[in-house]
Amino acid sequence: MEAIETRYRSHTAGQLRKADVDKEVKLAGWIHSYRDHGGLVFIDLRDRDGLTQLVFNADACGKETLEESRRLRSEWVISVTGKVQARDQKLVNPKLATGEIEVHVTAMTVLSISPTPPFTPDQHETVNEEKRLAYRFLDLRRPEMQQTLRTRYRVTKIMRDFLGDAGFWEIETPFLTKSTPEGSRDFLVPSRLIPGSFYALPQSPQLFKQILMVAGCDKYMQIVRCFRDEDPRADRQAEFTQLDVEMSFIDRENVITVMEGLLRKIWKEILNVDIPPIRHMAHDEAVEKYGSDRPDLRFGMQLHDVTDLGQQTDFGVFKNAPLVKVIVVPGGAKLSRKETDALAEWSKGFGAKGLAVTKITATGLDTGVAKFLQPIAAKLIERTGAKEGDLLAFAADKPKIVHKVLGELRLKMAKDIQLKPTQEYEWVWITDFPLLDFDEEEKKWVAVHHPFTSPLDGDIDKLDSRDPAVLGSLKSKAYDIVLNGSELGGGSIRIHRMDVQQKIFSVLGIDETSQRQKFGFLLDALQFGAPPHGGIALGLDRVVMILRNTHNIRDVIAFPKTQSGADLMCGAPSPIDEKQLREANIRLAPPKAPPPPAAPLP
Repeated sequence: MEAIETRYRSHTAGQLRKADVDKEVKLAGWIHSYRDHGGLVFIDLRDRDGLTQLVFNADACGKETLEESRRLRSEWVISVTGKVQARDQKLVNPKLATGEIEVHVTAMTVLSISPTPPFTPDQHETVNEEKRLAYRFLDLRRPEMQQTLRTRYRVTKIMRDFLGDAGFWEIETPFLTKSTPEGSRDFLVPSRLIPGSFYALPQSPQLFKQILMVAGCDKYMQIVRCFRDEDPRADRQAEFTQLDVEMSFIDRENVITVMEGLLRKIWKEILNVDIPPIRHMAHDEAVEKYGSDRPDLRFGMQLHDVTDLGQQTDFGVFKNAPLVKVIVVPGGAKLSRKETDALAEWSKGFGAKGLAVTKITATGLDTGVAKFLQPIAAKLIERTGAKEGDLLAFAADKPKIVHKVLGELRLKMAKDIQLKPTQEYEWVWITDFPLLDFDEEEKKWVAVHHPFTSPLDGDIDKLDSRDPAVLGSLKSKAYDIVLNGSELGGGSIRIHRMDVQQKIFSVLGIDETSQRQKFGFLLDALQFGAPPHGGIALGLDRVVMILRNTHNIRDVIAFPKTQSGADLMCGAPSPIDEKQLREANIRLAPPKAPPPPAAPLP
């Protein structure tokens, strides 16, 4: 990074090289480390660009400055003037970009002092996350965090430059908007001027970008904040950032081509990695083979359908199940009985009643459910390709449960047995998603992606059917881009005909009155000449997570929330005083009374 010369510095702390020897320079930054060797004091000076070693020597800086340097401590901020010198060849530090030089200080100014911090940037591994988030301004000083923020900036710049060159306009959409059903809870904002009414923070700019297509903008993009009031997890935050893209007069392949070009540019410029042609896989194939619509393809362990073989046994669990599938865990025979029992218990967390296992030995099947499987042992081994030393893990239940359990199990086993990936990056486009899913609890159809996703052209006429088998078979023009089992983004071709949109709303149980109340502005727009259009949203946070090889979304956001949605640094959320509540026309409900004490035992 080239420094802007100021009265505090002429260069950054990561900029100087051997070619700069004998230059008079100014540096400014934080004291990273301090070493007093008697007649010499060594300071590692840090800024976001790197580290430079400073040397305080009475011959260069004078006795007074040398004595002052002995009072310096970690995280003080100083500015120095000095001369660049080459380090002795034996003292070169190959780990630093500036490791061949040092700056011999001639003058110093202390710009600010610091008490002993609760932790220093190089102590983060011994500090719990709560403390790091409470003192985020210290945590962000870590070189790793500085590099992450730099990577995030570079990625957003590549996105803007690439799409701008392709003719996309970046257009802002509102943050204060209307609450519409999009699958998650909205964050609500009370209106002071219209008592009893609320804005909603957008879960995505979905409707607005469709309106922009109706408005003739043709190619839209936005790097936008989105808000969903849902439980956080390792790869999810209540507020997150996505690259939002929409295009007119296109098909699925056009969107995919643009996105692949962008992803190739990002991976090449950030990691110097070339992305090969990305395969396409239909949703049903992904679920049937890998138990997931975001499969991790870096290793095998595919799901094998053995329903027909299970029906040839006397094992009631297999014989009466609508679906029986199995995965082969390579080397899994080394697992103990205690470990396989723990897996059976673990599987119940995904709706299974248990997990049947058996091991492959030199003489055939052994342990677990082996005694029930002897009649089909040879066919089972032939179909699955299992070898001596492997473990067979079965799930028998409804298809949703079988796929969920075995899909999660293959990921767990790959991690637990440290299965080596075949490739560092495995990309796949998942296509042809189901259009609808039946919610057993609510007893109604719901959109798999969102209600604005277009069905396949051949399925539009089937929307008039009320046959559950027909509706459940409908496919959509939706697509997700998946990398190493993580969904980086998803999109679809949208519905551009008002009559088709109304049919979808009807199937979803949204009557005409509710359609007008919730989506009237969209329906109005669609009837005034809407072009065929579609797009995609890429999760910026998830992209940066993979580029930086971290599994925690909080590591790639400057000021994240905790798992409970709290900002520990600024103390949000926090109570609001009575005056603000009155101005917003809000009255808090009285706290619930505690339950009465239990009656004493007679």
